[in-house]
Amino acid sequence: MKSDIQIAQNAEMKPIADIASTIGLSENDIELYGKYKAKVTLDACERVKSNPSGKLVLVTAINPTPAGEGKTTTTVGLGQALNRIGKKTIIALREPSLGPSFGVKGGAAGGGYSQLLPMEDINLHFTGDIHAVSSAHNLLAALLDNSIHQGNPLNIDPRQIVFRRVMDLNERALRNIIVGLGGKVNGVPRESGFDISVASEVMAALCLANDLMDLKERFKRIVVAYTYDGEPVTAGDLKAEGSMALLMKDAIKPNLVQTLENTPAFVHGGPFANIAHGCNTVMATQLGIKLADYMITEAGFGADLGAEKFFNLKCRYGNLVPDAVVLVATARALKNHGGVAVSQLNEKNLEALSEGLTNLEKHLENLSKFGVPVVVAINEFPSDTPEEIDMIFERCKALGAEVALSRVWAEGGKGGEDLANKVVAAAEKDSTFNFLYEDELPISSKIEKVCKEIYGANAVTYSKDAQNMIEKFEELGYGNLPVCMAKTQFSFSDDPTLKGRPKDFDITVKDVKLSAGAGFIVALAGSIMTMPGLGKTPAAEKIDILPDGEIVGLF
Repeated sequence: MKSDIQIAQNAEMKPIADIASTIGLSENDIELYGKYKAKVTLDACERVKSNPSGKLVLVTAINPTPAGEGKTTTTVGLGQALNRIGKKTIIALREPSLGPSFGVKGGAAGGGYSQLLPMEDINLHFTGDIHAVSSAHNLLAALLDNSIHQGNPLNIDPRQIVFRRVMDLNERALRNIIVGLGGKVNGVPRESGFDISVASEVMAALCLANDLMDLKERFKRIVVAYTYDGEPVTAGDLKAEGSMALLMKDAIKPNLVQTLENTPAFVHGGPFANIAHGCNTVMATQLGIKLADYMITEAGFGADLGAEKFFNLKCRYGNLVPDAVVLVATARALKNHGGVAVSQLNEKNLEALSEGLTNLEKHLENLSKFGVPVVVAINEFPSDTPEEIDMIFERCKALGAEVALSRVWAEGGKGGEDLANKVVAAAEKDSTFNFLYEDELPISSKIEKVCKEIYGANAVTYSKDAQNMIEKFEELGYGNLPVCMAKTQFSFSDDPTLKGRPKDFDITVKDVKLSAGAGFIVALAGSIMTMPGLGKTPAAEKIDILPDGEIVGLF
């Protein structure tokens, strides 16, 4: 079979103005970025708010493994399949970061015959949104250091600065640095560092904002440091929110592209899925709901992180009510959760598959807590055997879960029609959506709700630093914020080696951080890398552009 980029380059794209017209947007509603990309104007986003709402469907997955689950591919394929069966459908996904594109992971535009187009542009600079995030973030960092240099009128303690700089590449050498060297004219020396741009709180705020003025208010609340008296210093104190919002005036507009089968897709925003919530923007999702019968979106990592945050963070701030959930699983990944090494996943192993299905079982239990109908999508691989597929079907049916085989990677929308029909049936059921916890609960109670009910932990233990920060944030008035758990994506526990459905474990919260602008408290259950490094053979070594402009090696 052709590679993803070969399939994408051979596809026939329609002018993006034609794609826009299929969802009721005129040429005046979009701003063209070439022939095949566009941004939707803020006026259009505002105008359609009075439209009837379509169905909102979340695509999530079991805990990820090196075998891959195909969550994005399933999202794209499901959108194509729904259009094939006569449902006006829009997809909404996150924007890929340059770091993974040039690192090891690769791009994030789907795969096979369920991809977004233009794939090369989406995986590279796209419309410049992530660069705008970087600029707004680094402007705030510059204003912070300048305030200290110019006499420190805000009484900022340089030892308590919590705001670093960002760039959209993997660069381990910049994780920890000293700024302000070179004498008095170059600022005040202090320790700092760089994170990757998608880890920026500016990105998280963008993805939870309802409009530009809401985004500016979120920027105003970002805590960048503390004074010598322990009081928070915000971007508002530095009078930075206006200029930051100005830099984001175009980035806040949703980006419109298409799939291989010309299904409309919004690709907008891309926050980390551990220290942030891992979903595309609220604005793009709200826009899609008002323009289509079905709005299909996804959340990062497995359902224990992605779906939980989609429900408790994104839906809370975006006033969203999901109508159905698709839980993606593969026989290969389930066998890995059952103890099979990655090198042996192509071999039939029903015993390991049965053990690994406990991971799927726990995710189904968790999703039921939110009151939304669920359909399991088995993403088919060529190595799957009929016996393995039958076992997954039988286990799902025994658990009372609807299940469908998905062949969207190999067949595009045609391979997802059975899944699409079952999603439509699920979305027609009554959704009794509810949050896992209320805002008024103490921070520790919210953390324990997630750890015990979603992860299955026996108890939660806190380091002394974490306890101190929880007390501090509650004293400062941030106790009503929802929590964003940061832990390994590979296990329900905080130990990535514990596969399947681990039992009899505790979660240790090592640190707690504040994202006041985005609007959540981050509880870190482990060490989270916010600036990745390049591997021994990074993807960048294989990526090239030929004399005729053809891009090779991208994915």
